[in-house]
Amino acid sequence: MPLEFYNTLSRAKEPFTPVVPGHVGIYMCGPTVYSEPHLGHARGPVVFDVLRNWLEHEGYLVRFVANVTDVGHLVDDADDGEDKLARRAQLERLEPMEVAEKYFWAYFDAMAALGVRRPSIVPRASGHIIEQQAMTAELVDRGKAYVRDGNVYFDVSAWPEYGELSGRDPAEQLEGTRVEVRSEKDDPRDFALWKRAEGGHIMRWPSPWGDGFPGWHIECSVMSTKYLGDEFDIHGGGLDLVFPHHEAELAQARAAGKGFARYWLHWNMITLQGEKMAKSKGHFVTLGELFAEHDPLVVRFHLLRSHYRSVSDFSADGLASSAAGLDRLRDTYLALSSGLEAGAADDAPFAEYRARFAAAMNDDLNTPQAIAVLFDAAREMNRELEAGAGAAYRRGAVAFLDEHLTGVLGVPAGRGVMDAAPELLRGLVALLLEERQRARDGRDFARADLLRDRLGALGVSVEDTAEGSRWKLTRG
Repeated sequence: MPLEFYNTLSRAKEPFTPVVPGHVGIYMCGPTVYSEPHLGHARGPVVFDVLRNWLEHEGYLVRFVANVTDVGHLVDDADDGEDKLARRAQLERLEPMEVAEKYFWAYFDAMAALGVRRPSIVPRASGHIIEQQAMTAELVDRGKAYVRDGNVYFDVSAWPEYGELSGRDPAEQLEGTRVEVRSEKDDPRDFALWKRAEGGHIMRWPSPWGDGFPGWHIECSVMSTKYLGDEFDIHGGGLDLVFPHHEAELAQARAAGKGFARYWLHWNMITLQGEKMAKSKGHFVTLGELFAEHDPLVVRFHLLRSHYRSVSDFSADGLASSAAGLDRLRDTYLALSSGLEAGAADDAPFAEYRARFAAAMNDDLNTPQAIAVLFDAAREMNRELEAGAGAAYRRGAVAFLDEHLTGVLGVPAGRGVMDAAPELLRGLVALLLEERQRARDGRDFARADLLRDRLGALGVSVEDTAEGSRWKLTRG
């Protein structure tokens, strides 16, 4: 079957036709880097990493852009209040950009542990202030925005298509703004493109309307079109971003004369022990906490066992089931590859499984069904092994698992260096950490940082805690 995606904009599955044949431009809304990455940050990057893998597997050239928000995202996603980074900076007694750097790297370290490849481009909102001002000015010139006392607001009434992505009626739109009506706004639904910086506001830039900072929504309209063109293929984000964030993005981009995204893909939320995560209630888990108890690649595999548009629940039993399932696939791979020498491979026995896997992936990225195909294939492979399968069959089976489990789903079929030589690895890392601690004790922080960075480059992530240094592999 042809590749199809469920498009939030049309509320239906649609055949995928890229803007430029053979090329795919993808934009994914990334994190606001003001706190430790948590479980909710994991699903989208994993899903879109698999999307990228599958498109490349099918022969497309992919440019994948995922932004980082480091200015303009106010508390409660509103048009008024504190900037999330500025608030965190006050709590930690740091400069806002120090906060951004700290959690930027924490996020990407966590993504690396999950096996997520780096995006082609990672633009930051603070690095595109000029472009955001330019789009804001364009909207004012076109009569789609207005200036009030140093603030610039998008005029929702001047864009009748507002609401086409979320399908909300005007009353729901008002409810979704989550902010009280400001007297300077013409309509409570109007949203900020540029905000006046009040006295003492640290994050501020000069503009035609006075010192200020960009609104939250404008950054994504600007950065996506800057790197992917005025019209591009896929825009992704969490389901909670459909309104108001993505609705505002779409409206302001098209009002500025850009075709913008053709396909809108949204992933559903993650629950923890069957309940919606909530920081206010302490019912959430950071990825650091999760990885301390579970292999990040098991977490990735678990995420892919539910369809991205359905709710994904995390529980100890669920993760244990996913770990056992992944072990079965890896045990099969180990049995097939053990002692196997190079030579010709027989791919014919796996043609049906290859077709079934492709059909699942082409059906709106149905990873649970694709994984079911791998389990079916593994059962047959084990039967053939018991019957004395020849080397050509085994090579074909190994190639099939490498191509689909490792290459597409991004979960290495082999267990990696920890299983190959665990005691040697642990001993070598312990030796280097002892050397690093001696450097720290001697206040030679440059050497300590160098050792940490070299370990990181080799795939060993080091975290300093009150109990000493902890480490984990970020790749196998």
